[in-house]
Amino acid sequence: MTTDTSSEALLSIRALHDNLSRVIQGKSECIDVLIVALLSGGSVLMEDVPGVGKTTLAKALARSIDVEYQRVQFTPDLLPNDILGSSIYNPVDGQFTFREGPIFCNVLLADEINRASPRTQSALLEAMSESQATIEGTRHELPNPFFVLATQNPVDFHGTYPLPEAQLDRFLVQLDLGYPDADTEVDILFSQAEQHPLEQLQPAVSHEQILQLQRAVKQVRVDKSVARYLVEIVGHSREDGRLKLGVSPRGSLMLFRAAQASAFAAGRDFVLPDDVQKLAGPVLAHRLMLTSKAKYGGDSKADIVAEIIEQVPVPT
Repeated sequence: MTTDTSSEALLSIRALHDNLSRVIQGKSECIDVLIVALLSGGSVLMEDVPGVGKTTLAKALARSIDVEYQRVQFTPDLLPNDILGSSIYNPVDGQFTFREGPIFCNVLLADEINRASPRTQSALLEAMSESQATIEGTRHELPNPFFVLATQNPVDFHGTYPLPEAQLDRFLVQLDLGYPDADTEVDILFSQAEQHPLEQLQPAVSHEQILQLQRAVKQVRVDKSVARYLVEIVGHSREDGRLKLGVSPRGSLMLFRAAQASAFAAGRDFVLPDDVQKLAGPVLAHRLMLTSKAKYGGDSKADIVAEIIEQVPVPT
């Protein structure tokens, strides 16, 4: 990565961050992680109580990058074909014609994904892991890039279906926005007094720029010692007595990619242990499954990841 290329990439990333910050105030760290996920080519799951800006952030990202965007509101009666598409019979010529569903886009907003049945949720599994969809026995390639932004309400809310572990494992990161502080909330009130900032948002990065950035991220160097450090963190999760399910090899690979994207966004062409530590929580925590004793004992997945990071020696 040349100096000119690096400077241009950093300007694009900064422009994207500034664009998102106009809409979602006081959540700079969450925006950083969201951009890392985009650069990594992974998908994002945002879980929080209603009304904190999950859907707004997803819309803001879609508008900030000049790509095709679709939104699906997940409900209990939503069917897999409503997402994937299906063949429609034409009585005039007696032929079936395939009609693409909303999944054939670059950015798919799966709003309140855990309000749909597990059968419908599973319609996204192949798309999220392989960027393709097999429909009625035919394989269909999805547009490049393909990025899923899913929002969900906490699983203890009425009318929700917890996502299965296999699907959680396909999300690169999970974000929890949380409530804004008092000063930020006052600013939000005045920023939306006349119109929502989302209405004035313009694309900050083009389709081709996104593809270029994603290709450049894959060229970021990772030293063997840093890769082994990453694997040791993952290995500790598989041995922790408070967990009945640790991080899968897919989780290791996604943390590897996220660390590359974090280094790239910081203007470096090499990964530091700090990049691994910074992304370990958002990338790994949602992949863990607590034992019943740990769950009712008050242990949290994020805290366990933080403890593991403290235990594993940092390479020098």
